[in-house]
Amino acid sequence: MLWMWTRPARAGVSGDLCLCGAARSGSRLEGQGSPATQRCQGTCPDDPVETLPRAAAQKNEAALFGSAGRPRSLEFDTVISRSRLHCDGSPRGGVTVGPVGKTHAGSALDLGNVGTMSDTTQTISSPPSAVREHPIQEAVIRIAGNSQDGIQAMGNILARLAGRTEQEVMTFMTIPSTISGGPSIFQLRIGSGEVLSAGDEADFLLAFYQHSYDEHIHSLRKGGIVLYDSDHVEPKPEWQRDYIHIGVPITTQTIEAIGGTAKDKGKNIFALGLVARMYDLNVPRLEQLIAERFRGKDESVVRNALHAFHAGYAYAAQHLQDIFRMAESRKRERVQVVMNGNEALAYGLIAAGVRFGAAYPITPWSDVMETLRRELPKYGGMFIQCEDEIAAISMAIGASYAGRVAVTGSSGPGISLKSEAVGWAVNAEVPLVVIDIQRGGPSTGLPTNVEQSDLYIACFGSHGDAPRVVLAPADVEDCFYTAIEAVNIARQYSVPVFILSDQSIATRIEAFPEPELSKVCQDISPDFTPVPEHKPYDLSAPDGITHHIPPGTKVLNGKYPVLPGLEHDEMGHPSASPKMHMAMTAKRRRKLQALARTLPRPEPYGARQGEVLLIGWGSTRGPIREAVDRARAQGLSVAALHLRYLNPLPNGLEEIFAGFRHIFVVEMNDEGLYGYGQLASLLRARYCNPTIRGINKTDGLTFKVREILERLHEKLAALQGSPVTVQA
Repeated sequence: MLWMWTRPARAGVSGDLCLCGAARSGSRLEGQGSPATQRCQGTCPDDPVETLPRAAAQKNEAALFGSAGRPRSLEFDTVISRSRLHCDGSPRGGVTVGPVGKTHAGSALDLGNVGTMSDTTQTISSPPSAVREHPIQEAVIRIAGNSQDGIQAMGNILARLAGRTEQEVMTFMTIPSTISGGPSIFQLRIGSGEVLSAGDEADFLLAFYQHSYDEHIHSLRKGGIVLYDSDHVEPKPEWQRDYIHIGVPITTQTIEAIGGTAKDKGKNIFALGLVARMYDLNVPRLEQLIAERFRGKDESVVRNALHAFHAGYAYAAQHLQDIFRMAESRKRERVQVVMNGNEALAYGLIAAGVRFGAAYPITPWSDVMETLRRELPKYGGMFIQCEDEIAAISMAIGASYAGRVAVTGSSGPGISLKSEAVGWAVNAEVPLVVIDIQRGGPSTGLPTNVEQSDLYIACFGSHGDAPRVVLAPADVEDCFYTAIEAVNIARQYSVPVFILSDQSIATRIEAFPEPELSKVCQDISPDFTPVPEHKPYDLSAPDGITHHIPPGTKVLNGKYPVLPGLEHDEMGHPSASPKMHMAMTAKRRRKLQALARTLPRPEPYGARQGEVLLIGWGSTRGPIREAVDRARAQGLSVAALHLRYLNPLPNGLEEIFAGFRHIFVVEMNDEGLYGYGQLASLLRARYCNPTIRGINKTDGLTFKVREILERLHEKLAALQGSPVTVQA
């Protein structure tokens, strides 16, 4: 049972605390028998409310804060031990609460039929006479405010709660690139079934400021709910007929709930309480997530956060008559873990056996770097923040040559600086993992916005012929397993491997089944077993695949190789022989051709043949699949194909392409001089197929399902004789 945070009871008041706050207000409790059936006389509603004996309340406080009053250590969703991933498994619990603190004047809120439109702004005061429950399958919630108000913190808590309660969840966020902060949003889509995207239209908008209201009201579906801070927002009459308006003095209520010098700091947590009540969210787990969020801070910070949360929850309980209850999610075979894409990459590298990394901080790569810097020492490894990008990749190459694959990473500007050293690693055939978390470019570009414009530099970003492998994870879960696959490919083929993620996957939160670590974790410690002889660049090796031995390994014939940046012979000694250069260039190429023969051919989504095939890579998979589902529901012949292996491409794609009349590559980069983007250009060059065209955008935002369908309709309409019409 939950204990509401209240001030100490006054003299003459019962020793039991009423969850409505009666003890704080001086009301007395009456009734006999179990405390759960007691009623207070004061400001409470007439219905019985739960009460909590003082001893039990103190016990709950000790359980949360510890006997010394300091927060206990709580497990995170993404903490990896040597045997398993830890995640929360606490049981779901319910709670009945009454109002806490002063209420706002007005009339009781009654949403009535939430599918209809409201003519006026709803005002609130007296408690609703009866609560109405509305079952829902999913909800799209958009939080709009300023970054310094903790918008992302609130969204993160909601997303992680969804994952811990076996719901599907996907998020989307925008943050300002300036240190001073600015307008920001966090959108999450929670569902009982499969969730493929963060949602086109929101069901619920939480607006903290006038600009939040004005700029994001049209992100709501018609009849959607906008809950706004009436201290800062003046709703516009022309929008009150299209959307249900709920005004709550969030700032005032937060100050009243917390007091002191904090002022309105914590209104995001007050608003979290409002949302928790409206969507009947799991309160005990939210309390735990709040405590985790502020772990390590002063005890008063955690207490104030819980004060604000409970005040918001109680405010909604008193004034809001409608509750939206998510349908029970399907039971999972395995426990879910919740993390973002950058965390998944970091933990995938650790599971793969990586124990050294070096990098320079840059948005949005830095989260990977920070996670590895924190976690690698737990496994006997280390991560070094270098003075610049060139030093970072050079250090990682050296560590890889020492016998264990290392990692470096950056975003577009840093990848440009690493390009020369990437060519060195290709020439020396040193295994290496390079992570590129793409953002808008060129130059400094859009540091906090998404784009897929680094494909060319990942595939070709070095002088000379410098073949390397490029992989692109499709979602957060795929980030974990792609990191492992990248390490294994680098080791097997002695080649640099790029992982092309992007800002969308990097920052969004998803839940996925807990990896079976006993099957995926591996030890890649160097083997120092003596060898009879060693040629690191043996031209007779099958498919040109050779490996280095770690320095210190004894070579019995006494002939030790060297590691060059110059073109070289089979022992690594510099060579300017034209014949040798041709042979070594072919050797480096044949390795990737051998890899291509082993790559699985992707399966089309929707149908194996038809009118339209939508091709995607990276974070576009979810919206593309949802677009295919909508189109096929209309009876249209549309399918999708998602590519994870971008260089080399898997064999057999031309057979899939032959089954479709129109092929469109959906990607977040410019259409270029000839009308198609970067992946479309590679596919046209590889397959000489003129039916491959592009659907591109460069606004720094992820694709919406509606956008894909609208652009597809425009493209098809421009092609004479096309029988396909797609409705968004």
